[in-house]
Amino acid sequence: MLDVSPIVDITESRPLAMLRGAIQAARPLTYVRSAEEQRVSDLLREAARRIFSPPVPVFTWSLTEGMRNADGSPAAAENLGPRAALDFVAAYQGQALFHLKDFHEPMRDAPDIRRRLRDLYERCFDSGKFVVISSPVRYLPEEIARDVVYLELTVPDLAELRTFVEREMAAGVARGGTVDASEGTQFQLARALQGLTLSEARHALRRAMAVHRTLDPSVVPTLLEEKRLLVKRTGLVEYVADSTQIEHIGGLGVLKKWLLERRKLFEMRDTISSDIVPKGLLVMGISGCGKSLSVKAIASYFGLPLYRIEMTEIFSGRHGPAEGAFVQACRMMEEIAPAVVWFDEIEMGISSGNEGTGELSRMFAFFLTWMQEKAHGLFVAATANRIDLLPAEMIRKGRFDEVFFVDLPLDEERVEIFRIHLQRRGIDVERFNLERLKRFTRGWTGAEVEQCVIAALTAARLEDRDLVDDDLLNATANIVPLSKTMKEQVDHIRAWAFDRAVRASPREFTH
Repeated sequence: MLDVSPIVDITESRPLAMLRGAIQAARPLTYVRSAEEQRVSDLLREAARRIFSPPVPVFTWSLTEGMRNADGSPAAAENLGPRAALDFVAAYQGQALFHLKDFHEPMRDAPDIRRRLRDLYERCFDSGKFVVISSPVRYLPEEIARDVVYLELTVPDLAELRTFVEREMAAGVARGGTVDASEGTQFQLARALQGLTLSEARHALRRAMAVHRTLDPSVVPTLLEEKRLLVKRTGLVEYVADSTQIEHIGGLGVLKKWLLERRKLFEMRDTISSDIVPKGLLVMGISGCGKSLSVKAIASYFGLPLYRIEMTEIFSGRHGPAEGAFVQACRMMEEIAPAVVWFDEIEMGISSGNEGTGELSRMFAFFLTWMQEKAHGLFVAATANRIDLLPAEMIRKGRFDEVFFVDLPLDEERVEIFRIHLQRRGIDVERFNLERLKRFTRGWTGAEVEQCVIAALTAARLEDRDLVDDDLLNATANIVPLSKTMKEQVDHIRAWAFDRAVRASPREFTH
């Protein structure tokens, strides 16, 4: 009689839970698609220990090594071929797990192998014997497809990575290293490794140990570097390494207050209802007013890595059809969560003007569903210059938590922006009368304020002297703001946002 423990550990990983389900349903044949062969072996050993009472043996077969016992010793006098391996399973007396590596090729080439697997389905049913085929590719012959449980191992989840980090820490200590084995540190390192395979995570931890000679919270940046290399290989997603802090943004007090409140909820995402976990925000506004800077600051403020998906890159054709590239990029972001994912100029790809084409309509439908169902650890920050081009379904409540409009900075905000850019360049702002610049910079964007500072500094350096008040004042005369050169477009954007978006600054604006 099959004796399977009915108690499910709430800390068990998703792959173990899936395998437990197959075993408790008495399904004797399971096909696991995964390129991580060692991970599958570890999973089966864990299943043999935690699901069965008492634990059962795990046999492993490969074409090169034949059938092996759990300790690696030969389980038969000779190297068993595929058919003989199945006969071994049929003849074995007692409960056991049998791991058949890369068995898709024997199934593909030999009808007698497929027939023998069908025999095993009957022989192993309710006997406590379970055959697990692992392969990096999917191949299920029609004859046995309905008899086989198909499982696909995606990247490890947090529970699996916690166990893995604990093992690697023990191995690090055995090699003479030092570790901070507290639960908090293990959780932090596991979070940083999310999105990597166990093999990639192992290399990341070994590299971190070699560089820092310890495993503690100080190695997190090194682990995040492995993620950067991972996403760089695809070319679809860019890792944005930027240290912009929230205090580097001038003005936008309403947006800052909103982020302060939502950060606390986002940090509690694993313990609160999914309905109130922040999903993300959409920032629209006039070019040069700080949309991109705000997104970079969000990542720093939330303490998360920032990844950017550029819609122009998605539609470039370098990554195949845009629809497939977009889905792949979104799925990748879920795998490497927690993170802030930045959709830059989102209206370039998903706009009401393009909804007539089938591909774009499907992309739009996928994005709406993805926004509702994506992983809790992803905070989406989308930016748009022309939000009026986006479909109403995208900007309604429930997709994004809020839609913010970043307008031309107010007088006090421009003074604050001047102060920030001077301080970032090591200049004592107390020496300057910035108040008098208000009148000469009305209608300027934040980017134009920065260029004014750069122009004034350039003039002073050319004359080999320190910056003075008049340099800033003289520089204002050479800048024609966007609000004048593109007045009609700027007025249109401001008029559209007047009663459709929340202003990121604390005062009302006129149009």
